[in-house]
Amino acid sequence: MLVTTTNTLDGKKIEKYYGLVSGEAILGANIFRDFFANITDIVGGRSAAYEQELKKAKDIAIDEMISQAQMMGANAVIGVDLDYETVGQNSSMLMVTVAGTAIFYSNL
Repeated sequence: MLVTTTNTLDGKKIEKYYGLVSGEAILGANIFRDFFANITDIVGGRSAAYEQELKKAKDIAIDEMISQAQMMGANAVIGVDLDYETVGQNSSMLMVTVAGTAIFYSNL
């Protein structure tokens, strides 16, 4: 499945637009990751634990969007937009939403 942020595909003809597809993922961060992330914030550097959780949430959301597109008969999703937020009490959860337009394309 081709997934792109652009609204067109070079060298491809869009045959059919199926419409909006989306995916969401919300993951909680546990207390140990929070503790070590706070230490990283104090001494500087990157928080690998949060980066891994963010990547995991992104992958889940994209996979969900692709699954919706495949069920429609699409072979690509264009105009994809990713959004990241923290939600929950004390911003304890990571949320990723992704949306795009499911299409069917052919080679020119």
